[in-house]
Amino acid sequence: MEKIELAIVIVSLLIWIGLLTLWGQFWQTDQQLEVTETHLEKLPSVCAVIPARNEADLLPKTLRSLLCQNYPGSFTIFLVDDHSTDGTAEVAQQTAQALNKNQQLHVITAQALPPGWSGKLWAMEQGINKATTILEPDYLLLTDADIEHDPVNLRQLVAKAEQENLDLVSLMVRLRCENFWEKLLIPAFVFFFQKLYPFRWVNDPQKSTAAAAGGCILIRTAALKRIGGLRVIRQALIDDCALAHAIKSVKSPSSHLPTAPNPHSLGGVGAPSSPSPHSPKIWLGLSSSTHSLRSYPSPSPIWDMVARTAFTQLHYSPLLLVGTLVGMILVYIVPPLGLIVGASTENWLVALTGLSAWLLMSLAYLPMVRFYQCPLWLAFCLPIIAFLYTLMTLDSALRYWQGRGGAWKGRVYRLEGR
Repeated sequence: MEKIELAIVIVSLLIWIGLLTLWGQFWQTDQQLEVTETHLEKLPSVCAVIPARNEADLLPKTLRSLLCQNYPGSFTIFLVDDHSTDGTAEVAQQTAQALNKNQQLHVITAQALPPGWSGKLWAMEQGINKATTILEPDYLLLTDADIEHDPVNLRQLVAKAEQENLDLVSLMVRLRCENFWEKLLIPAFVFFFQKLYPFRWVNDPQKSTAAAAGGCILIRTAALKRIGGLRVIRQALIDDCALAHAIKSVKSPSSHLPTAPNPHSLGGVGAPSSPSPHSPKIWLGLSSSTHSLRSYPSPSPIWDMVARTAFTQLHYSPLLLVGTLVGMILVYIVPPLGLIVGASTENWLVALTGLSAWLLMSLAYLPMVRFYQCPLWLAFCLPIIAFLYTLMTLDSALRYWQGRGGAWKGRVYRLEGR
């Protein structure tokens, strides 16, 4: 029995050594969009598309942050009121009117949700169709109604895309992390996301890993058209990563052509590189200045957020579910158990191995804890946090089998395989 215990904790330790050294340095927080003064040779046109369903409480801050962007180029906002019952459309119009920016905002009333579409994607589709029909922008900014943007966020996103010839730039905005449950669960949510999609691999055009964060995505209109628009992912519940995968997997015949200098140029940075065949390039990073105002006063809304898509991430496979549950226990639960069991039975080799794995785990989690400015001792709580996320994943499968999978904002979607 002692040999089995030792073998299990050794496997867990080896996994953490492999994760820290071979898995794209996912635990680092260095992939960030720096907020520095940036100059552009040209000023591309941008249209923001905001799907909004019962967001009247947040729009006075979030919509205002978009209307007040420090972007000297053409920037228009299309807000799609997705059958709200709280006066979302009226609040949006009042917010623009208070800033004397009525002409910059277009409020669209969403049509009835057709079969085969998720609600958010259908709302976005209508906003994109209106934006491209009226203005034909160079870029589309796809953002959620709960995101408060830093005044220079759009300027930075466009500069990043132009300078590095990117088809898609996305920010994992800083999620709200103020109360106990947010501090306990939110940094881990981002940590697990980074482990699934190491940002360095996402940002490497030579690797197939693709991901995006739906709260803030800047995408070239031409790139979206090239993949066939949102219609190709219309049923996706994890729509941000599905969009990134579609963009990165479709080859572009040539790189984006540089344009002539704009007479209103901000000056300073050269034009994009000369045209040549290339793989589509995307970039995903963290933001410390653009953040979500969505609050999580209890574990319930965080639980629902994870349970909505966790089983989707596993392709609704019972085998992958079992593998994930076993893997979560082996990677996160075994180290502290090994320490406790080894110490209680005076099997110091097991205890030391378990402690070593736990310390490596805490070391990996520490950068994210510091990024969210949480108490450092929370880094040692990852086993407990991971156990809760394991239960959320199991609940996601149970909801799917009970016909409640994919429920969000009052809608329950018919999922694949049902």
